[in-house]
Amino acid sequence: MAKLLLGKEVTDALNADLQKRTAALAAAGKKATLGIIRIGEDPSDLSYERGATKRAELVGVEVVKFLLPADASKEEVLATIDKVNADPAIHGVLMFRPLPKHLKAHQDEICNRLDPKKDVDCMTDLSNAGVFEGRADLGFAPCTPAACMEILDYYGIDCKGKNAVVIGRSLVVGKPAAMMLMGKNATVTVCHTRTVNTAEIARNADILISSAGVLGSLTRDFVRPGQVVIDVSINWDPEKPNAKGGKGAIAGDAVFEEVEPIVDAITPVPGGVGSVTTSVLMKHVVEAAERA
Repeated sequence: MAKLLLGKEVTDALNADLQKRTAALAAAGKKATLGIIRIGEDPSDLSYERGATKRAELVGVEVVKFLLPADASKEEVLATIDKVNADPAIHGVLMFRPLPKHLKAHQDEICNRLDPKKDVDCMTDLSNAGVFEGRADLGFAPCTPAACMEILDYYGIDCKGKNAVVIGRSLVVGKPAAMMLMGKNATVTVCHTRTVNTAEIARNADILISSAGVLGSLTRDFVRPGQVVIDVSINWDPEKPNAKGGKGAIAGDAVFEEVEPIVDAITPVPGGVGSVTTSVLMKHVVEAAERA
């Protein structure tokens, strides 16, 4: 059986560290503060907001919410960002994306209006440049790939000299994860929808990060003994048994019952990467407050 890389263990360690750091900030007269900008009431945004608010309360981060109607204009959103940028009491900002349809054409302009020093979820081009250049001073990495790195670090998985394969090339997970693995001195291959023989490439990996976002796409054909598998994706499996005794639950890319008996270690879904991301978000807010 594979070792389960449990997000709860990583999160507990992160939370304990953050509680000490927010206490030190408070003793110095500074309250680490996260500003949340939400446009409309998308259910997934509301769910993440509840989780982030709860985690913030646990670790001692204050939350200030800026709530805009679903039909907010570009000018209203930009004015809100300007207000957040100008407020020295707000150290980090989370804005839910994707933006409503009528704002998508302006998404780059809106995202890049944010002060990169407050960009705790890699919304700006400068923050992305920091990830690709390995410069933490330019901004923060996206929380999900950063959570992957936290899991590897917590469990003592050394990336130096290892072959790492990332399945997926999104700017939110795949590309930054590849850069961050490279920063840990791994040799990295990125596979995507146009890659030929992805399964063969994946089998050669020592560390395999799957962020395809396709239920059941990571089968036994993609893995071998000795591997560490980080399953990033959150998919809906209508056939998976749930806690209520019925069917329908979230699942990753991996066909868990096929992959888990073969590999050395794997993150479960749920209970893996996703459970670490909000703690990483709080870590970024605290770091931004410490730098301010």
